Amino acid sequence: MKDIEIKNYVVVGGGTAGWITASLLATKLSHDKTKSVTLIESPDIPIIGVGEGTVPSIRQTLKRIGISESELITKCDATFKQSIKFANWMDKETHGEKNFYHHLFDYPFPFGDNLLPFWHKKKGSSFAEMVSIQQHLAELNLAPKNITDAEFTGISDYAYHFDAHKFAQLLKENAVEKLGVNYISDNVEDVTIDSEIGILALKLQKNGMTKYDFYIDCSGFTSLILGQKLAVPFIDKSNVIFSNKALTVQVPNLDKEIPPFTISTAHQAGWIWDIALSTRRGIGLVYCDRYMSEDTAREKLEKYVGSPLEEFNVRKIDMKIGYREQAWHKNCLAIGLSQGFVEPLEATAILLSDFSANLFCNKLPEHVSDLEDFAKHFNKRITYTWERVIDFVKLHYCISNRSDSQFWLDNRDMSSIPSSLTEKLSLWMKSYPSKDDFFSKFEVFDLENYLYVLAGMDFSFKELKMSDHELARYENQTNQVLKTFEEYKNRLPKQRELIKKVLENGFPKI
Repeated sequence: MKDIEIKNYVVVGGGTAGWITASLLATKLSHDKTKSVTLIESPDIPIIGVGEGTVPSIRQTLKRIGISESELITKCDATFKQSIKFANWMDKETHGEKNFYHHLFDYPFPFGDNLLPFWHKKKGSSFAEMVSIQQHLAELNLAPKNITDAEFTGISDYAYHFDAHKFAQLLKENAVEKLGVNYISDNVEDVTIDSEIGILALKLQKNGMTKYDFYIDCSGFTSLILGQKLAVPFIDKSNVIFSNKALTVQVPNLDKEIPPFTISTAHQAGWIWDIALSTRRGIGLVYCDRYMSEDTAREKLEKYVGSPLEEFNVRKIDMKIGYREQAWHKNCLAIGLSQGFVEPLEATAILLSDFSANLFCNKLPEHVSDLEDFAKHFNKRITYTWERVIDFVKLHYCISNRSDSQFWLDNRDMSSIPSSLTEKLSLWMKSYPSKDDFFSKFEVFDLENYLYVLAGMDFSFKELKMSDHELARYENQTNQVLKTFEEYKNRLPKQRELIKKVLENGFPKI
């Protein structure tokens, strides 16, 4: 049997995951005119549109596929995101009614040293305030850059908030008009499969039978191809991450300040996200229906919004936590919600789509005979990534000392905490976290991410001795951080002020 060369790729499903994947793939293949990328999008199925927050790696992807920062802001109502602010994730009696901490995007080693031991000994301020100017700037609603700074660069590290529907449309326009992605608006009625090859063809409602060499499933929660047709099992993680419902709403935000961070406010059975764009706020109440009824969830959301929910369009989203046993099976790869889902506590939806698409494009198979080895290589890495992401999300719950509901108590039950996480936590009760504890480059959440959360939630580290020399050196470094903040606080604009300038003139072309 003649080995088949893989020339024609198809992405089934649009939305952020589909269009990012198609864009990165088309960019990767741009030098080879014998290869093509097609995206098929249903005109009848709306995108989920929950993922409105990103992490800094999105900047590299935007640069790679040729979307400018000015375009993103003007066409997607985008704003700058410098952190996630976690409010009320700790016991109010012990830590106060308005306790909070920031998970910053700035690297927490301003001079190369890990300042966690010094913070743990002193505790005069939060860990984030000690290691970076970013929390100081963010709490003043300052942007991470000036209008004169080049695109994708800034004083502090940053990502974006944006309108997910408009972002998907921008990706679509860029992919079709600039990257040469073929676009088909049609419904997939059936999928023809072969036990050896995998997918043979797609039957489309208007275009009939269409055949490709490699199929990428971006069909969302339905996982039309990988889950339904190829019957790849789903690994359920609801016993680790309890949240399974969300109520979302959009409210106006025309005159108020624009916080340069996502606000994540914990409640008795979950948390509430609050994302500010230039004209509106996207708010979502995440909860577990084993601990809270939908009626109570609606009451909580209404109280948070401050207006009757009847004034707005409230969407209910069922969340299935977990991932496919194999993301890549035969000639099909799932990316986005069809691959898996973890509640959007740390902007994981777009992060994992972007990560998976880049990982795939780094090593593309040339022939059908390559598929088995390439799939094995990919699946091993992406499964490890999913497990570590689930660990990191669970961390936020299991180290909280909230005891005001069974939800929080059950999250601390050892039976719900993965052994990979309990091993780390046990180690960190005896020794401060270090880079050695994170040995894989497939950790999308690394040492710096864990430090912000562990310190922010006052984890029970064991205090280790420090020499007078170390104490003096670290104190000098933290003083330098504060000095740097004083230098920049009057040099950076408010977030809304910068957005207004970008909308008027854009960033300079450098």
